[in-house]
Amino acid sequence: MSTDVKINRGLKGIYFERSGVSHIDGAKGELSYRGYSIHDLATKSTFEEVCYLLINGELPTADELATFEARLKAARTLPDAIYDIIRSTQQGHPMDVLRTCVSALAALEPASAETGEEAFISNGIRLTAQVPMIIAAHENIRNGRAPVAPDNTLSHAANWLYMLKGEKPSEAAAKLADVDFILHAEHGANASAFAARVTVGTEANLHGAMVTALATLAGPAHGGAAEDVMKMVHEIGTPDKAAAYVKAKRANREAVTGFGHRVYRAEDPRARHMRDGVKQLGDEMGAPEWYEILQGVVDAMKPYARHGLNVNVDFYSGVIYQLHGIPMDLYVPIFAIGRMPGWIIQCIEQQRGNILIRPLTLYNGPEMRDYVSMKNR
Repeated sequence: MSTDVKINRGLKGIYFERSGVSHIDGAKGELSYRGYSIHDLATKSTFEEVCYLLINGELPTADELATFEARLKAARTLPDAIYDIIRSTQQGHPMDVLRTCVSALAALEPASAETGEEAFISNGIRLTAQVPMIIAAHENIRNGRAPVAPDNTLSHAANWLYMLKGEKPSEAAAKLADVDFILHAEHGANASAFAARVTVGTEANLHGAMVTALATLAGPAHGGAAEDVMKMVHEIGTPDKAAAYVKAKRANREAVTGFGHRVYRAEDPRARHMRDGVKQLGDEMGAPEWYEILQGVVDAMKPYARHGLNVNVDFYSGVIYQLHGIPMDLYVPIFAIGRMPGWIIQCIEQQRGNILIRPLTLYNGPEMRDYVSMKNR
């Protein structure tokens, strides 16, 4: 057993590959996709455009975007067998249902077995369209309603809200959902993207990698922050109780949900766009108190910013979903809708010059010893 090996638990600080997709500067609180600032993309772009950018490396022309959007809309279909699976698993957690359905799609759609780069792109586009359909269909079915057919006059984000709620969203609500998806679209070698890369490293197909990514995202340490923030908001109750809540948490050396990030030491650059959206949507829906509670927590946490405990993007996401009347157990599946293009391009990058990902563990068990027969144990 070697004693001079440095262990980086959780692979923290380890570079395992090069990537031309997203750049994160944790110290400065900066994020870019393909060289474009997240602030420009969140305020000037659309999710469809960002999908194209992430997958193809460049912003699309008008014709290229129209073609890409047409491919996405044409893929808004699910085999009848998927609806049967949803009905038979309707009491399950939405992430379990989603993962099961994506796995089933691998068996139901023969094209999913193809593993070339073009196949990854076409299968990725199809899954990007199908994932929100599965989530919305499950939400309707488990509440005794028929699934809502997609509306191909609507954007990806607007159609998602329409399929979920059965009514067309306002322009502002659709735009906010679109921004939410943009902000979650890609984030480097996070746990689910790394897990997907490990799967592709074995030369598995894209559907298999997406099942791995979904299973990893479902873990509360990765995808559960928005749901935890909403639970915290309900626990606080009113804005005037936020400071006391934070004080009690810190006195007990407990974490305050929505603050701190594995990568960012400064404020998560995505957070400001969700913060503005919470305020706008809360005012629009006559529920400004949710934003006020959040800001009360932010104010109370300011003294801890110097320790790297700054607000992250998921601090605001949950309240946006709450204002839409979306159940908490759908928060992580919504994360998955936005993250699809990031997972897809991470898998494509892994496939280029592929190598099996196989790290080492340093053995620290017993030294070599003699086998003891059963009668002498």
